[in-house]
Amino acid sequence: MTPSLRDDGARRPTPHDPIEFILAEHLNHRRMCRALERLSDATEFDAAVITALLDFIRFDLTLHVIDEEEDFFPMLRQRCLPEDLVEDVLDRLTSEHAEDKALSVRVRDVLNACLIIRKPPHSIEGGAEALAAFAKHEMRHLTLENAVVVPLARRRFDAEDLRVLSLRLIARRRRVTAPDN
Repeated sequence: MTPSLRDDGARRPTPHDPIEFILAEHLNHRRMCRALERLSDATEFDAAVITALLDFIRFDLTLHVIDEEEDFFPMLRQRCLPEDLVEDVLDRLTSEHAEDKALSVRVRDVLNACLIIRKPPHSIEGGAEALAAFAKHEMRHLTLENAVVVPLARRRFDAEDLRVLSLRLIARRRRVTAPDN
């Protein structure tokens, strides 16, 4: 794996097409999961991979969850019809985001410890298992989002919804990447 999860053909469209942007992020999250699984089996220390994963979890994954919880899911709740039965799915995904947060804290702790001792995750007690558990949990989560939530959004969001969602995603990224004055 290269030092960045955005390399090797990772999709990086802009938020101007918000549904495609979310799907591209899901693809990159799958790449993260595969990288975590490989790292959990690794016998060699690789600082570049560990650092890339830390950065991805800390920034990309965190922003994505905020996008979904503050914008995407609330808009979907407003636009879906009762027969869509989306409430239980969105409640489950929100609950899983909380679980993801706890699991990702453990993963970040393991990865930081690896960087400190300069050894692979299996050298940390429970380290390899933490990476594998987080990857498995995230893959199940992504499957549900891609199979249920994204198709509903495609059906229920109109052009104005997509425009507003796009503006929110862009604004959030500008705030995060704006230089400090």
